[in-house]
Amino acid sequence: MIKKVSIAFVLLALVSSCVSKKVYTDLENKFAELKKENRKLQDDSEDCVKAKTDLDIAYEALKDELKNTKSERDKLQSDYVSADKNLKTLQSSYTALEKNSDDALQANMNKNRELLAQLEAKQKALANEQSRLTKLSNDLQANSKRLAELEGLMAAKDASMKKLKETLSKALNSFEGKGLTVQQKNGKVYVSMENKLLFSSGSWAVGAEGRRAVVEVGKVLAANPDISVLIEGHTDDDAYGGSGPIADNWDLSTKRATVIVNILGENKSINKQNLTAAGRSEFAPLATNATPEGKAKNRRIEIILTPKLDEISKMLNEL
Repeated sequence: MIKKVSIAFVLLALVSSCVSKKVYTDLENKFAELKKENRKLQDDSEDCVKAKTDLDIAYEALKDELKNTKSERDKLQSDYVSADKNLKTLQSSYTALEKNSDDALQANMNKNRELLAQLEAKQKALANEQSRLTKLSNDLQANSKRLAELEGLMAAKDASMKKLKETLSKALNSFEGKGLTVQQKNGKVYVSMENKLLFSSGSWAVGAEGRRAVVEVGKVLAANPDISVLIEGHTDDDAYGGSGPIADNWDLSTKRATVIVNILGENKSINKQNLTAAGRSEFAPLATNATPEGKAKNRRIEIILTPKLDEISKMLNEL
């Protein structure tokens, strides 16, 4: 551009030497305008250079920013891939955990159902047991009441048997020392009469004094109709040596017991249904058969008086 202006000045000088003043003036004005335009162009050139420099700087900055952005993008891309991988891992873990949780939850639910069923069964068993215990308690109270009644009844029976024994002892007092004893044991009263009071050896015929003793016993029994009477005949171990309808000691002991039953039965106030005769032969001795004294004790009639225990047996069966 400067080169073109210089050429213009040269041409102007050459022309001015041979042109008019008007033309010269026009050229001069033209030149001034050109200079002005040249300065403007110079200024514009400088602005362009400056703008270019700024643009270069901005370009470099944009390049750096682009580089950083790409680097950031690559980093973000890498982070995204890693995050996506972690997400998939987490999703897989969550799915497995969810499945395990569902399985565990189902197992716990099944376990809870089983425990609830067991609890209900135990509650039912407890209710049944409570019901059974209540029934047992009620039964126990009822049994305790019946037991008290039974004890009272037994005490009354014992008292009546004690009174019976005392009555018999008083009624048979005149026969003491003659082979007659009265005892109370095991809830019964035993009237034992040795043969010396009742029978001759080998005989079943009762002597007068013996009959009188049996009659006195009968009077007491007539006044106590609720007593069961067992008459037992006993012998020693000597073999029976008599003759007639008696074969052995069994027969003799039974015959003697039957005779006593018949004498008692002569008292019309005695219920014969309460009488029982039994022969025991020599097989229930009181003493040894090795001595005469022992044999004498073994040869006897025992009248065993037992209170009727039907009511007591009934109460015992109800317990």
